[in-house]
Amino acid sequence: MAAPEEQELSQAQTEKLLQFQDLTGLESMDQCRRTLEQHNWNIEAAVQDRLNEQEGVPSVFNPPPSRPLQVNTADHRVYSYVVSRTQPSGLLGWSYYLIMLPFRFTYYTLLDIFRFALRFIRPDPRGRVTDPVGDVVSFIHSFEEKYGRSHPVFYQGTYSQALNDAKRELRFLLVYLHGDDHQDTDEFCRNTLCKEEVLTFINTRMLFWACSTSKPEGYRVSQALRENTYPFLAMILLKDRKMTVVGRLEGLIQPEDLVNQLTFIMEANQPFLMSERLEREERNQTQVLRQQQDEAYLESLRADQEKERRRREEQEQRRQEEELARQSVLAEERRRQTLEEEKERKSECLPPEPPLDDPDSIKIVFKLPNDSRVERRFLFTQSLTVIHDFLFSLKETPEKFQIVTNFPRRVLPCLPTEEQPHPPTLKEAGLSRSEVLFVQDLTDD
Repeated sequence: MAAPEEQELSQAQTEKLLQFQDLTGLESMDQCRRTLEQHNWNIEAAVQDRLNEQEGVPSVFNPPPSRPLQVNTADHRVYSYVVSRTQPSGLLGWSYYLIMLPFRFTYYTLLDIFRFALRFIRPDPRGRVTDPVGDVVSFIHSFEEKYGRSHPVFYQGTYSQALNDAKRELRFLLVYLHGDDHQDTDEFCRNTLCKEEVLTFINTRMLFWACSTSKPEGYRVSQALRENTYPFLAMILLKDRKMTVVGRLEGLIQPEDLVNQLTFIMEANQPFLMSERLEREERNQTQVLRQQQDEAYLESLRADQEKERRRREEQEQRRQEEELARQSVLAEERRRQTLEEEKERKSECLPPEPPLDDPDSIKIVFKLPNDSRVERRFLFTQSLTVIHDFLFSLKETPEKFQIVTNFPRRVLPCLPTEEQPHPPTLKEAGLSRSEVLFVQDLTDD
């Protein structure tokens, strides 16, 4: 048999589906659609439910019925208190009881037969929980419409969430299962549960969760707790690291008796809560100590890393300084080598020194910056560049210099410039046959 085709989505539903997938990161589009359908396409509730599941908080949407609730109900030390129905008294009371007995027996028998037969025709709709929060909220609204707003504070969440909060806060959880059709339900709600002393006691001592067994969520809890009659109350707390039922109160109980019984159950089980609190404090202290140790370790690690970083920076800085000094030395060596090569080239290009008897020759004595003297003959027709090149080729001559006459003091224009691209000859510079010229060091300038 072919599976029925899924109903096509509207544009608004498609937009919610894509938005839900973006917010939750789920890859399966089918899973996103199922989750939204379970929450009646309420995207805020669906996203919150998904976030709760990721944080370990029980899901608002109930898991399949085959998955049992995580509550220990097999503890044989559970305190059970059952209130029997009041027997009729007097001739009038017994007469009314005996007259009504066949009618009541017939009514409840026929009702049970009808319900039993109905199960074969249509499965119990309470077996599938689709909106557990809605079931609880619906019960609260109907309760307030019938009995008013003066009642214990109802936990507005699922049974699983109530268990989780009670476990986290180490508090008692009182569960009330409301039987709509039971004859004692109305009297219990009006004359016991809504009494000032009862609601004050419950509000100040414990969490209170309630739901009708006609609702899927209440029916599911009923299947887990297995009550025998109504009204039914169960006290649950964290015991031996499990949420355990430690007290059961069944039947029409009076306000004072209810407070006394709850007090007795709480006092009898208070040591378990104290033990859990101590264990939790020890775990928290151990966790805090471990966290402090981890922080100290991380701080030490960060300090070591900072030292290592500084050491590497210092090493890198020294390496760069050494590299810079090496490059400076190499540059200086290249400069000196280039200077020597240039001096040698200038020396090779110098014209030969004229003989002593050459009538056009001139004798020049150069006084160097180191107080040494150099003498050489030149021709009057040679450029001042020649005497500059001669001095430049000498090892004793500085790299940069200028040639100055003694009297009158003037600087000879030995090198070409933009104004004078061709320096004058020795004769044009006004030099005589015998001259003394001074070499002035310009290196520092």
